[in-house]
Amino acid sequence: MGTLKELARAKRIVVKVGSALLVGEDGADRHWLATFASDVARIRARGQQVLVVSSGAVALGRRRLKLPKRALTLPEKQAAAAAGQSALMRAWEEALELHAIGAAQVLLTRDDTEVRRRWLNARATVETLLKLGVIPVINENDTVTTEEIRYGDNDRLAARVAQMIGADALVLLSDVDGLYTADPRHNPSAEHIARVERLTPQIEAMAGGFNVGAGVGTGGMATKLAAARIASAAGCATIITLGRRPAPLLAVEEEGERATVIEPSMTPAAAYKAWIAGSLAPVGALVVDWGAAEAVRRGKSLLAAGVQSAEGRFGKGDAVVIRDEAGCEIARGLVRYEAEDATRICGLKSEAIERVLGYTSGPIVHADDLALSGQVQT
Repeated sequence: MGTLKELARAKRIVVKVGSALLVGEDGADRHWLATFASDVARIRARGQQVLVVSSGAVALGRRRLKLPKRALTLPEKQAAAAAGQSALMRAWEEALELHAIGAAQVLLTRDDTEVRRRWLNARATVETLLKLGVIPVINENDTVTTEEIRYGDNDRLAARVAQMIGADALVLLSDVDGLYTADPRHNPSAEHIARVERLTPQIEAMAGGFNVGAGVGTGGMATKLAAARIASAAGCATIITLGRRPAPLLAVEEEGERATVIEPSMTPAAAYKAWIAGSLAPVGALVVDWGAAEAVRRGKSLLAAGVQSAEGRFGKGDAVVIRDEAGCEIARGLVRYEAEDATRICGLKSEAIERVLGYTSGPIVHADDLALSGQVQT
């Protein structure tokens, strides 16, 4: 099969690791973690960034607290998560330390990837960790979430994380080696699907039957395809493959082991720009001078020095329209200051912002968070 191009070319890779891979009868499976850590080190050595979305806290905590072998109540799950999260992080730290790689715990709730202000804060934290060369180990914050605000499974969480940080590849390590046309354990003629160009209703229907009951994550293959749909719309390829083997990324990338690749519908940058341009309702506006308008049209960040006025009642992370002096809309973007603070720094040089506000969040709208009107940039 040769090198799997989606992994070889990706700048950022999110890997979801489930409880079944991490947790054995006696606690964390340190042997598997050690081989996976070598996989991560290999990928990082060629300049790629890796994030891990890891399950396992509840399973480890359940053993630590000696909870009964039955369905846990929500308070019991939260207690187990609280007791198990430290054990989970210790296992990750020990595995990665063998390769001189640091790990950092990031606990998210659904609001952290859906409420724009919190989304920006979470993204900034993860971006900083990556710049510092640390592996973010991400999990749902089960100690505080309720059933109403849970992701429900870490496949969806992994897809939201991939969307949030503009990942190029999402790897869902499973107990099957990809998607089949039917249950291969009961249908010898079932065919493995190596590549999916577009998620159609026919493809999604294949997630029924054996996949739902195959013990794959919380909700089976259906949740993996739901995650792949989120990732695809964000410009991220999804790879579903067998996790229960040493160095599973190397296995599919260079050794030709089976996997299902679900292709993205566009690039991550284009998907993000399209989301800003067409999916968010602006709640304010920034009027800019001629120089700032030209800079924005060239793809530059919008600095406070070029902003003449701020209109509306917007908060950090809200979508705003950017207009030139003639009143023409030139772009839309996510603003990094609340309306009151944006008004106070209109026309100021960057070095003066902290003296006025007591803090600085950089440009009023960063170039990464700008989409030109009538155009989706790639």
